[in-house]
Amino acid sequence: MRRKYEAMIVFYPNRDEEREKLMERFRGIVEEDGEIISVDEWGMRKLAYEINYTNEGYYVLVNFESTSTQVDEADRVMRITDCVMRKMIIRDDE
Repeated sequence: MRRKYEAMIVFYPNRDEEREKLMERFRGIVEEDGEIISVDEWGMRKLAYEINYTNEGYYVLVNFESTSTQVDEADRVMRITDCVMRKMIIRDDE
């Protein structure tokens, strides 16, 4: 069953190539059994607290519709990717 989700991904700064590759892989995973509704790149923002000696991160907000299986796979891929500082995927209940 397809549901709406929202993903907030915070990337380490100055890793543009890796970020683009991960976003393409994320898009591929979601679009296997769903669709990307919107991708909103917030850009560089100051973090509320330092993470691994880093004060800034590149924020990307993704709204999509997919199955829980695809969400679990996307979460797994982001967890093992070095360029991702933090990530959160939540179900968007209306």
